[in-house]
Amino acid sequence: MNAVEVNFDGLVGPTHNYGGLAQGNLAAAANEGSVSNPREAALQGLSKMRALVRMGLTQGVLPPHERPHVTSLRKMGFGGNDADVIRGASRASPLLLANVSSASAMWTANAATVSPSADTGDGLVHFTPANLSSHFHRAIEAETTSRILSAIFADASKFVVNTPVPFATFGDEGAANHCRLSASHDERGVELFVYGRSAFAKSDAIRFVARQAMEASHVVATQHQLWNGGGAVLVKQAQAAIDAGAFHNDVVAVSNGNVLMFHAQAFEQKDALVEGLKRVCGLKGFEPVLLEAASEELTLDQAVKSYLFNSQIVSLPEGGMALILPSEAEDTARAKAFVDRVLATNGPIREAHYLNLRQSMRNGGGPACLRLRVVLTQEELGAIGSRAIVDEGRISALEQIVKQRYRDQLAIADLADPALLDESRTALDEIGRVLGLGAVHDFQRV
Repeated sequence: MNAVEVNFDGLVGPTHNYGGLAQGNLAAAANEGSVSNPREAALQGLSKMRALVRMGLTQGVLPPHERPHVTSLRKMGFGGNDADVIRGASRASPLLLANVSSASAMWTANAATVSPSADTGDGLVHFTPANLSSHFHRAIEAETTSRILSAIFADASKFVVNTPVPFATFGDEGAANHCRLSASHDERGVELFVYGRSAFAKSDAIRFVARQAMEASHVVATQHQLWNGGGAVLVKQAQAAIDAGAFHNDVVAVSNGNVLMFHAQAFEQKDALVEGLKRVCGLKGFEPVLLEAASEELTLDQAVKSYLFNSQIVSLPEGGMALILPSEAEDTARAKAFVDRVLATNGPIREAHYLNLRQSMRNGGGPACLRLRVVLTQEELGAIGSRAIVDEGRISALEQIVKQRYRDQLAIADLADPALLDESRTALDEIGRVLGLGAVHDFQRV
């Protein structure tokens, strides 16, 4: 097989905190105001990356964003030196300061939607950075994300980094609402775009408003040139799943290769979707493996609490697949029983690995949230060079930076400390040198 999956994990940033900013994210709401541990959070993420490297997978890293985001505060009229800006924002509105200090870019499943060259009309790998317009603290990520992706995937003969979806009402949440099914990584597949609402319809939400707009999904599929040959399918996420806390589809569904693993209440009109997937995959010469958790064996609440479906399904170099799960899934009896049933079927998924990501999980992000999967041919991988790709040595170097530069306790009140910005910028400079990315942050480009 000429193509491989590269998992680009987000490195947790120095301002990792429990601000509880994201409506619909039950874990974040439950831990709002708690004291976080940025150092432990980043080390847990790096430990996951190391585990995948040791499994023989290709692993990449996307750096944290600069936080607090002084650029955004200056646009709001705060002046003086950077310390003055932070103090002024803190006095004016601690909630505003919390929003520009969020380390949510660590969840790179929201960074962009990615289509491999096997699927696109022009034969290039396409990226569309997510506009994340449903929440201010995430919407300010798009510009830096675009810059980072353009620095890594700089070869225009192989990669296209599109502009984010325009119009704030066309909310786009990136790969967290996107699945791909294919016979193998290097064969043309079917890309599943999951939306929660139309940008033009009145919301019928009972509890939480959906973030992903159907129109945004259509724009991304069009930019990626997927429509010819039936390469894209749009499907509506069940409002029941959103109201249960599945603010992104990757909380209730996950895919890799020919496998789609999902909860029975993940999608509206599930039966029609299943039949449609079988038909369109059949036209591409393969049969999908559909692993469904029935509501009787795993309730929606249990699925959301355990983050079972926020696992990664990765392709092993020796063949077969493995599940990378949060330890919460192992601790939830029914979730663990479902995983055991999947392994017992002797299907494509052969292994299950449970990892401790509790710092991220307390903010509502599991293994899949921390990862952006990019399928690349060997030639495309070679075009990246060493930029953002890590081995054990680079992971150790990043761990050393985290141990030296990150705090082991961070309360919401600490965001007002101007020293935190200086610490973060020092760490970002050092991380950028390890990853070979150049000037991707605002403070580096002055």
